[in-house]
Amino acid sequence: MRALLVVLLLLGGLALAADRGAEAVAEDRVAQLVAERGGLTGRPEVEIGGFPFLPQAVGGRYDDVRIGLTGADLGQPEGTRADVSLRGVQVALSDVLSGSVQQVPVERVDGTVTVPYDLLSRELGQDVTVSRDGDGLRVGTTVQIAGQTVPLIATGTVRLDGDTLVVDVAEATTAGVDAPGSFVDQVSDALDLRYGIPQLPFGLQVTGVAPADDGVRVQVAATDTVLDT
Repeated sequence: MRALLVVLLLLGGLALAADRGAEAVAEDRVAQLVAERGGLTGRPEVEIGGFPFLPQAVGGRYDDVRIGLTGADLGQPEGTRADVSLRGVQVALSDVLSGSVQQVPVERVDGTVTVPYDLLSRELGQDVTVSRDGDGLRVGTTVQIAGQTVPLIATGTVRLDGDTLVVDVAEATTAGVDAPGSFVDQVSDALDLRYGIPQLPFGLQVTGVAPADDGVRVQVAATDTVLDT
């Protein structure tokens, strides 16, 4: 009985190793495929979810393929990142391994694109900082009033206008120095920002936006997408 148990454990270990080995190979090939079909400038991180892997490969359908895209992958500034999940990916393992894939149907794609605050700060200009303020944004800069350099703090909101991320500054105050309302309003208007979201792979469309700790998160989605040659 003990010998049989040892044999079963050994076979189980070999099956697990084979499963993980096949998964690693498939993930590498899928990363290459995604980069080519998505028009990416780099090879993304790919993780195929679900266990065991081999039944998914035999069936030619993967329930969850998670992809991490950096700014370099997207051809965008450093700090930009996209994290997407491809649901219902249909591709035969033999085609993946042989490199003969022509089309990859995907039932649904969900994810987020993170636009870092450093990037938005640079878009607004030198000495401007952007950070999260609850459900809104906090924009800081300095202004010259009566020969003095004075901090100016503004609060604002972020929204979408089509595929454009819009920062609207609603209120601004100068720290400890009285400034004409018209001057503050002028500075506030200068801190408004429109940032065009770049074209995204996989047919992704922008669906929502919200501030996060590391940047503005843009929600994206697509249905019935085909990654084609």
